[in-house]
Amino acid sequence: MTGDGDDPAVSRGEQIQEAEREAAKQRILAQAEAERIPVEETTRAVPARWWRRDG
Repeated sequence: MTGDGDDPAVSRGEQIQEAEREAAKQRILAQAEAERIPVEETTRAVPARWWRRDG
C-alpha cells in the first residue's frame, strides 16, 4: 500500500497547479476587461484614399 501514499501528493500537486492556472486566468480576464474599449467609444474606420487625387 505504498502507492496510496503517492496519490494524495500527486492530487495535491495537481490541485495547486489548477489553482495557479485559475488565478492566472482571472488575472488575464481582469486585465482584458480593464483594457477593453466599449464599442460606443470607437470611431468608424475610414478607408485610406491617398491613391485617389482630386483634380
